[in-house]
Amino acid sequence: MIPHRRPAPRWFVQALVYAALTSSIVSSLGMLLVPSVSAEFGIPVSTAQWMLTANLLVGAVATPIMGRLADGPHTRRLLLTSLGVIFLGSIIATVAPNFTVFLIGRALQGLLYGTVPITIALARRHLTFTESQPIISTLSVTVSVGMGLGYPLTGILAATFDLRAAFAFAALFVATAAIGVWRFIPAGPDPLAPRTPFDIGGALLLGGGLAALLLWISEGQTWGWGSATALVVLVVALNTLLFWIVHSIRTLHPLVNLRVVRRPEVLLANATAIGLGTAMYIGLSIASLVAQAPADTGFGLAVPLMWAGFMMAPLSAGSLVANRTVRALSRRYDMAVFLPVGATVMTVASVLLWLRHGDFWTLAVGMFLFGAGIGSGYAAMPALIARSVAVDQLGSAVSFNQVLRTVGGAVGAALSAAVLAAHPSDSAYSTDEGITMAFGVGVICCATVMLALVLHAVTGRRRRRAQQ
Repeated sequence: MIPHRRPAPRWFVQALVYAALTSSIVSSLGMLLVPSVSAEFGIPVSTAQWMLTANLLVGAVATPIMGRLADGPHTRRLLLTSLGVIFLGSIIATVAPNFTVFLIGRALQGLLYGTVPITIALARRHLTFTESQPIISTLSVTVSVGMGLGYPLTGILAATFDLRAAFAFAALFVATAAIGVWRFIPAGPDPLAPRTPFDIGGALLLGGGLAALLLWISEGQTWGWGSATALVVLVVALNTLLFWIVHSIRTLHPLVNLRVVRRPEVLLANATAIGLGTAMYIGLSIASLVAQAPADTGFGLAVPLMWAGFMMAPLSAGSLVANRTVRALSRRYDMAVFLPVGATVMTVASVLLWLRHGDFWTLAVGMFLFGAGIGSGYAAMPALIARSVAVDQLGSAVSFNQVLRTVGGAVGAALSAAVLAAHPSDSAYSTDEGITMAFGVGVICCATVMLALVLHAVTGRRRRRAQQ
């Protein structure tokens, strides 16, 4: 906590954690409900998938902007505004008369990706460095921990009532989170926060570049990777991001300070975010598919929608256990240690799911280990960033890390879709060979990240010994 700043009020931390949980509650309305949305509006599943794409695109554009604004004096107001927009999106999706209106609601919900970086910035601003470290670790894993609440509730509400009930519950949850922020987060502008001009050009370039890149990743399989449309979108994305890099280097107050991003621990956290984000999405999406697929596919567990969400409960339990363990061990070990540990546990989980994914208990154990790996890695990443950057740059630095996780997730989705499409079956599902190969791709991703992190840790230790 910076001198002359008021101490954080009682229930401050609880209000932040509850607000961060909105991200997992709202995100649970995506993948699980695609078939229900297809049936509700009478559209193909491929069209219903746009409820994921639109949400992702808005999140990619909004998150770095929200992170930069979180470094300013009106962070509480920003969080309340963000929750208000997410609430509005949830209401629109609940009452939508057609898919177009529903898609607008899902797009507004895309601001959920920026809520966790804002809560992390608030924690670092109102708590001492020592107090903020475990809280930041907790906030960073609320997405995976909250899945154990969000997915089961979504499945039960959608199966018992309809998908609109699930969106109505999300609106109620967001509203109560906003009340908590309004009541327990210190009001008024922060007099010690910097008042720097907003980088409009950087926001347009980064937002446009990320949107084009994610659109290419998400729709490339549909367009055809070698088609003119896909190639044009890719060229636009790469050139826009290149212009953004040049612009950021030349700008006095950039949207994302690339000089900060180049610092070793920040660079390590960001590279890990892409790799683990890719591996996580492959594991979760394929495991969800296995759980709901009919038994006659040869790999499916035929879990009804009402209970399919409970497949995420072991993941949340693993994330929670890992987070508690990291918080306890961080007093004795450096936070950087937990990145290779998390990647190693995720690799073990991926190998287990690759070799045996045809029974409930193996899938549950795999999800628990996956959660433990995610909890360890995701708890370490923002903590490494927080100790490497100034308080007035933390929001933009953490939000950029969140964007890279999102990009990694989109890459994982594209890889999964490509593998499954290469192994079609007579039903709407892939073959067992396709499922096994998709899990195998996840093993390769996890193992690559694990080996890179272990190599980095070993070479870093040798370098430090040589300097002594």
